[in-house]
Amino acid sequence: MTMNLRHRHGDLLALAAGLALPLAFAPFGLFPLAIAAPALLLWLWRGATPRRALWRGALFGAGLFGVGVNWVHVSIHVYGHSSLAVAIGLAALLAAYLALFPALTGWLYARLFPRGGRLAELAAFPALWVLGEWLRGWLFTGFPWLWLGYSQTDTPLGQLAPLTGVLGVSWACALSAALLLILFRGPHATPRLAAAMGVTVLWAASALIGRVEWTEPAGAPVEVALLQGNVDQDLKWSAEERRGIIDRYLELTRQNWDRPVIIWPETALPAFRHQVPKTLEELDAEAKSHGAGVLVGLPVMEADQRYYNSLLAVGDGDGLYRKRHLVPFGDYLPLAGLLRGLINFFDLPMSSFSAGAPDQPPLRVNGLTLAPSVCYEIAFPDEVRSLLPAAQVLVNVSNDAWFGTSIGPHQHFQIARMRALETERWLLRATNTGITAIVDHRGRVQRLAPQFQTGALTGSAEPRAGATPFVRTGTLPVVTAALLLLLAAWAGARRLRSRPPRPRPVPAPERPMEIPD
Repeated sequence: MTMNLRHRHGDLLALAAGLALPLAFAPFGLFPLAIAAPALLLWLWRGATPRRALWRGALFGAGLFGVGVNWVHVSIHVYGHSSLAVAIGLAALLAAYLALFPALTGWLYARLFPRGGRLAELAAFPALWVLGEWLRGWLFTGFPWLWLGYSQTDTPLGQLAPLTGVLGVSWACALSAALLLILFRGPHATPRLAAAMGVTVLWAASALIGRVEWTEPAGAPVEVALLQGNVDQDLKWSAEERRGIIDRYLELTRQNWDRPVIIWPETALPAFRHQVPKTLEELDAEAKSHGAGVLVGLPVMEADQRYYNSLLAVGDGDGLYRKRHLVPFGDYLPLAGLLRGLINFFDLPMSSFSAGAPDQPPLRVNGLTLAPSVCYEIAFPDEVRSLLPAAQVLVNVSNDAWFGTSIGPHQHFQIARMRALETERWLLRATNTGITAIVDHRGRVQRLAPQFQTGALTGSAEPRAGATPFVRTGTLPVVTAALLLLLAAWAGARRLRSRPPRPRPVPAPERPMEIPD
């Protein structure tokens, strides 16, 4: 019955598993699906040919990314002023590209382990999954969205993050999926019992690891104000609206001079630094008079006409940070000579940013040492950790107005929370329309501003010192371990295949019945 179901409806089930998986992430939070969906896919790969496994992986990826990143069409259609058909088409192209990674994972799994078995499921499958996620987060500047581990920010498995980083949490999810499959589909009682014990030990150990404090307080909590201007994206770069937008942020700042640290969102100041020197000078002087430091998000143009998406510290602060990791088709346009002018989305204002240097120092504001990241950069764990352990607090500024009321900003915020959990640093997140929040060093939300409202989120953040194991080592140990385990599993599977089958014992011939005389 199950074999027939897998054979006749396997493709449909693979697509359904992919369609369900985005529900494991924010804003839905159905985290068990991050175990169940990969477990179903692994079952569908059992005994499949490499071609069939590739196809089912592609269908799974089409469902996952077709739903999980469909929010990109909002920026293309609503704010890029392209037709809905063009927006949906470009979003579908992105989903199709991303679906290649689970497709490749499926092909490799079936090619290297044609007989499957528990060795393949418990060792190779999690390793291949992690390597596939890592490759997707690196190739062509990377797109590390919807890694399995992000779904676990509020679960025991998420507590592995300070030790292994988010990829280690993804590994734990994939291993849990393999154990779950054995638990429900194992042919004998002994493997099922072992799988149940394995799941229990894995989750219990993760919870116990979560009790370890890898860092320590480095001073008293500091009062902060995170500004949310709620500026409509269509008006943001309008010359007629510029003065009003600047005044809005200045007024929000002046209402919070009692806070020693004030943070504006990404490009909150909608003009180049050299276009508003008087505004910045006055803000600098006023901040100093109140003993406050202000981080201002703005574009900065250099003498060579290159410009950068930046964070500038004024008042009681020091430093200028230039965004290092740019978003293709957002911060800059690849093959601009060929693509610019083809559709409206390729002609967005401020879409020719240059990348800042990779080795920039932390920012300093009112005695705090801050590790800044701008928007999309928060999705790259090794880049965030590069400013640690020197930095005491993480700062992320963003403008998710591009994605409206979609699920995109919620996924982005969950990713940001994982960085706080990995590094055991408080996170201050200031955004234009939300999600603006204060997150503690355990990834827990302490204060949250309502989306699409103008205001300032106030609260405090605790500076921390020290380094988690992940901050010291990064993702390299997890990726290396996955590769070594995959090779070991493959070698073991080959040895088993090449071993001649054991001869069946030949029963002793029956002695002829003796008939008494």
